Amino acid sequence: MLLLAASAAALLFVCTKADAATFPVQPQVLAVATIGQVISNVRTWLVGLLASLATVFLTIGGARYLMAGGDPAEVEKGKTAMKSAAFGYALAVLAPVVVTVLQHLVGAGS
Repeated sequence: MLLLAASAAALLFVCTKADAATFPVQPQVLAVATIGQVISNVRTWLVGLLASLATVFLTIGGARYLMAGGDPAEVEKGKTAMKSAAFGYALAVLAPVVVTVLQHLVGAGS
């Protein structure tokens, strides 16, 4: 409890009213200059999302497989989840290729 109070006091000491004045008053608008930049951003997000989901499936599949306790149905569910994770990782690797094809179809170039 004492550590929590000390952390709160340190946070209040560091974040003073003068620090709040250094932040911009108007919100910044995030805008992109070209379609190529949008497609590049989509590529980055797509790869990150696919890899994250594949990691979740791999973790769940591994846990199911380890905790199956010899039950063949649970072992099969764990293997299926791990196969889904492998498929997700393959999609994450291929996502930049798909987005590049889309970029050339739209005519955005490289």
